[in-house]
Amino acid sequence: MENGKVLSGLGTFFLVAIIAGCASAPEQMAAEKKVVNDYPTRDRVEYVLNCVAQHGGLTYITQYACGCKIDKISEKLTFSEYDTAKTFSYLKSTPGENGAVFRDPAQSKSLRSRLKEAEQAAETSCFVK
Repeated sequence: MENGKVLSGLGTFFLVAIIAGCASAPEQMAAEKKVVNDYPTRDRVEYVLNCVAQHGGLTYITQYACGCKIDKISEKLTFSEYDTAKTFSYLKSTPGENGAVFRDPAQSKSLRSRLKEAEQAAETSCFVK
């Protein structure tokens, strides 16, 4: 009976150690590893297709440069920030007070500004002129 209690105590100890280790592992991994690609493929493709259309159509150069551009933007903004900034940008032209919630808040102005700066920097970096 004594051995059973010792083994049970050791089992509990190891179970607690495993749970504690698992609980801290994601925090350690998050600190060590930055998410490089949190943009969904669908959103990347949509951006590249819109960019290609704005730059005169599909060529190898525009396809490559537009792919580069979204990669550069993703280095400066998380997908959540990018998606929110894009939504604010699309809806800021809504007339009247209905559009005010998209135009006027400080978060809207800040994110739209950051997206515009990221796009301009990416344009300069990715398109050879």
